[in-house]
Amino acid sequence: MRFIYLLVLLFLTQPAFAAVYTYTDAEGNRIFTDSPPKGIKANPVTIQPSNSMPSPAAPRTIKLSPSNPDIRKPVQPSAPPPPAQIASYQMLRILVPEPDATIRSNAGELIVTATSDPELMPTHFYRLILDGQPAGAPGRSPVFPLENLDRGTHQIAVEIVTEGGVVVERTPSQPFHMKRMSLSQRRLAKPCKDGEWGIRPECPLSEKPEEE
Repeated sequence: MRFIYLLVLLFLTQPAFAAVYTYTDAEGNRIFTDSPPKGIKANPVTIQPSNSMPSPAAPRTIKLSPSNPDIRKPVQPSAPPPPAQIASYQMLRILVPEPDATIRSNAGELIVTATSDPELMPTHFYRLILDGQPAGAPGRSPVFPLENLDRGTHQIAVEIVTEGGVVVERTPSQPFHMKRMSLSQRRLAKPCKDGEWGIRPECPLSEKPEEE
């Protein structure tokens, strides 16, 4: 009997267009086949159509248009954060010399001193500007010693700069006047004596008077 059920299942799974027949053999077994033996009376079997699943529907395409309420505006990229603000100073000024000061130094020496409020920040440096040009490398000290300055009027300013050289603060340029005595003036103020010729700059050997 199990064999008969298997045969029934086999023929039920055949395509709908294949014909199935049944007959009883000499031993009384009911046989199902699509090719009955010749000389055997076989009856056709009516097979009900198998269940079928409908084909999945094609994905729906939505055409975007200005009138379509489902349109979503593209997300605008966020603006980059503004650059960090460089800390500023309430005050930066030159203490020495005073504006338009007259400096008297035969060696042309001068010490420039500056101050700031608040105090210099850890990543900032002072820089002295002399006659429009940096006078040395930036540093942490607000004191700038100068030497051998030419006679005449000079302009100075002090800057606060970052490690990258960006100017944070700057004082206005201010003049000072360097007064240096000429060699002849120094010799008149202090005449040359024996033993000083060729020693003092204002007492060159070429100008030493001949001995009588």
